Amino acid sequence: MSKHPGSQTICILDPATVNKIAAGEVVERPASVIKELVENAIDAGAQTIKIEIQSGKGAITGIRVTDDGSGMSQEDAVIAFAPHATSKISHISDLDTIRSLGFRGEALASIAAVSQVTLCTKPREMATVAGTKVIIEGGEIRERGEIGTPEGTTILVENLFFNIPVRKKFLKSLATELAHINSIVEGLALSHPNISMHLTHNGNEQIVTEQSSRLLDTIARLFGSELVKDLIPVEHNQPGILVSGYISRPSLFRKNQSRLLLSINGRYVSSHPINAAIVEGYGTLLSKERFPIVFLSLDIDTKSVDVNVHPTKKQVRLSREVEVCSAVREAVSHALLNSDLIPAGTMTTPRIVTGLSTPNPYEASYNQVPIHASVVSEPTHAGIITTERQLRQTELPTGIQPAPSLVPELEVIGQIGGIYILATTPSGDLILVDQHAAHERIMYELVSLKSESICRSQELIVPVTLHRSARDAAIMRELLPALAEEGFLIEDFGKDSFLVRAIPVVLGTLEQTGMVNEILDDLSREEPGRFVSNRERIVRIIACHSAIKAGTVCTPDQCRRLLQQLRKTKNPFSCPHGRPVMIRFSREQLDTMFKRT
Repeated sequence: MSKHPGSQTICILDPATVNKIAAGEVVERPASVIKELVENAIDAGAQTIKIEIQSGKGAITGIRVTDDGSGMSQEDAVIAFAPHATSKISHISDLDTIRSLGFRGEALASIAAVSQVTLCTKPREMATVAGTKVIIEGGEIRERGEIGTPEGTTILVENLFFNIPVRKKFLKSLATELAHINSIVEGLALSHPNISMHLTHNGNEQIVTEQSSRLLDTIARLFGSELVKDLIPVEHNQPGILVSGYISRPSLFRKNQSRLLLSINGRYVSSHPINAAIVEGYGTLLSKERFPIVFLSLDIDTKSVDVNVHPTKKQVRLSREVEVCSAVREAVSHALLNSDLIPAGTMTTPRIVTGLSTPNPYEASYNQVPIHASVVSEPTHAGIITTERQLRQTELPTGIQPAPSLVPELEVIGQIGGIYILATTPSGDLILVDQHAAHERIMYELVSLKSESICRSQELIVPVTLHRSARDAAIMRELLPALAEEGFLIEDFGKDSFLVRAIPVVLGTLEQTGMVNEILDDLSREEPGRFVSNRERIVRIIACHSAIKAGTVCTPDQCRRLLQQLRKTKNPFSCPHGRPVMIRFSREQLDTMFKRT
């Protein structure tokens, strides 16, 4: 409100100010300029796009984007810089079928409003000899005329934000701005592998891709051929939704989501719901705070995608979000669980200790392995009985026909320290199996089925009283219904106390309250990272506490039965927490380690 009645406080902004404000929404940094110009080049049918970055004194001074696309006439070259000038749509109904990357008519106008722009363009396959040159500064045309130039378009952007010092002040370091540029160009190249893209900085090549019909070729050019070896193809088709691309094996991961690269209808975008669906597709193959490397392309009915929700079109809104996310989740899960996901062992060559005092020429290439005297470990009578009960529990019939095994037949050859089972495949590969992780996976899948034979309760002869802190007691009360569904009968027993009357039969005989306390402690602890439902957490904890423990020496027959049960699981490659169940050493790796090749 005005302090002085009758005075005017509301005014209409002049066009120059309006354009600068609008430009601030579209042009955030140099990478935003490149994104808009390259997308325009793609829409113009370019087959080759060159991006040249010039910098000096720790800042980007110029951006040049050259394409061999359709080019523009002199009339179009001038009007292209007017606000809301576009060749992509003419009516509001066109938004329902939009396939082009640009369409709002804001990009060139916004860039020109906050920089100095030089445009050189010539229409493709036209009889004209000369092209058109237009120079714009701060949104005003300073020069226009004819120029000799190849077919296509070249745009030079200099002195970005020269007329908005406050925006220029908030740009990051040169290294950070170049990192954003690299990220944008990588995403555009991956979403359009059929276009050759070249990015240089001060004449030095940063990114070079060639035209290819295979996305895998572009991935190899950007990230190296070694990465390609650990990628799994994805192909999933259902009415109105096509999911294709590549995902990494669980053994290849990152600590953040920076390599979840996604395109929708050829548009490089980000989508939190779809990213979450990708991670959910991995399920228990990845532990929390680990994220896969993913290159996925979604082709969706254009009427189901709103690309007009963000000024820079980095995000999209999906009208069929639940259905699309379900398709992505299923596509990822299906691709993973139909692949051999046994990680390869690391080839490290042991160091040979000769006992000689003179320098050994082989010494530097070996790692010394200390040898400790030990006795032969044999299974105890009590251990055999406990392991038998645990194995019988996971041999109970479920009524479900097992799918073909993803693991080859394994022949047990021994056990190390009561922790790892050694086995061989028919092809001569050596397989090391973590016995606790293996039985935990078997138990997890059985408990997840909610089979009556697995999840039934056993009543305790003497109920156990548990005392919790006020905080843990409050959490416990919320979990009581979910615990009851899994076989725990626990009653509220006064102030911050609970009475345990029954536990799941898979937990065996309750010899001490420590196990129940550990389970409830795990449930009371807040877990950072991705969301896991209460039921999922309870199932994982039951599987962990009811599985054969590490350090349990098993008989050869028990080891064989454990591996037979593992081969029947849907996912024999990881425990419920994402740790690997087995590691493979191929015959070739072993030969290399022993220098037989």
